[in-house]
Amino acid sequence: MSENLKRLTEAGVSIWLDDISRERLRTGNLQSLINDKYVTGVTSNPTIFASALSKGDAYDTQLRDLAVRGVDVGEAVRAITTFDIRWAADVLRPVFDATGGVDGRVSIEVDPRLATETAEKTVAEARALWWLVDRPNVHIKIPATLPGLPAITQTLAEGISVNVTLIFSLERYRAVMDAWLTGLEQAKAAGLDLSKIESVASFFVSRFDTEIDKRLEKIGTPEALALKGKAAIANARLAFAAYEEVMNSPRWQALKAAGAHPQRPLWASTGVKNPDYPDTMYVDQLVTAGTVNTMPEKTLDAVADHGNIDGDTVRPYYEQAWNTMAALKQAGIDYDDVVRALEDEGVEKFVTSWNELLGTVESELKKAS
Repeated sequence: MSENLKRLTEAGVSIWLDDISRERLRTGNLQSLINDKYVTGVTSNPTIFASALSKGDAYDTQLRDLAVRGVDVGEAVRAITTFDIRWAADVLRPVFDATGGVDGRVSIEVDPRLATETAEKTVAEARALWWLVDRPNVHIKIPATLPGLPAITQTLAEGISVNVTLIFSLERYRAVMDAWLTGLEQAKAAGLDLSKIESVASFFVSRFDTEIDKRLEKIGTPEALALKGKAAIANARLAFAAYEEVMNSPRWQALKAAGAHPQRPLWASTGVKNPDYPDTMYVDQLVTAGTVNTMPEKTLDAVADHGNIDGDTVRPYYEQAWNTMAALKQAGIDYDDVVRALEDEGVEKFVTSWNELLGTVESELKKAS
């Protein structure tokens, strides 16, 4: 077992794997990661499922059965993906029980094509997924688009645990936390057990650097180039500062007294995109208690091998983070334009992956029929 991953866990960071596949499940690989690498949760997205389905023969039997039944491609995709999520939830159930339902969680995303649709459609999809998976340790992933905010509130108000995804901006993150608090307040008014409702807020990291670094290179001044690779960590640290403000608010304290659990910040997109940067930087530099870091296996292995886990690397650096953001603005970076572009790109990528998944399943159904 990795000493680095042990230190990360002891620092209060929950390690979740940003990947799932039936091959990983049937070979016992996920169980091994739980046993040996402190993994306590799993996240998925359309891209991960599209990749899993394109490899090996793990899905062949189910695809043949679905083809024989003559189901449409949409039903087939949900049958396949919820099967994997249910299986992973069962593997992680002991973790769920041991942590009082905080960890041991598995996330499945609503159809990303709904990200710009009405809240009603997203809530209907969230209910359907909650029912299909039928496990208490599932998170329904809902994008933090503007139409997604009321859907987040309504879904939580109905007692469904939510992983809010695709958060890039501090302003949107504050809106997400408000939607979460409102959902819990409505659940409380309805007499639901708040201790059973869990939520995380997935704040994306590496994509922020990728977009800003591209803009800094275009600006090209020495001052701009000196800021490469610094924006994402600063943005995430300031997100945690915003989270701490909410945790100290009377509004949250009232919900906490009623049994509610915090909506933990989750660092997502923590695989380094630029090979010039340390491959563990989005883990090493975002260590603080009460957070989740969801990593691709490559990053998990890198942290296990040579991560530098040495105390809290978030709370002591708020002033530095503000200075970095001020320097980016001075250099000519338009923060609002950056986060708008990233959200649009994030939704588009997930829709593209979803369509690829539909296409792959449709092709496989035809082969199997």
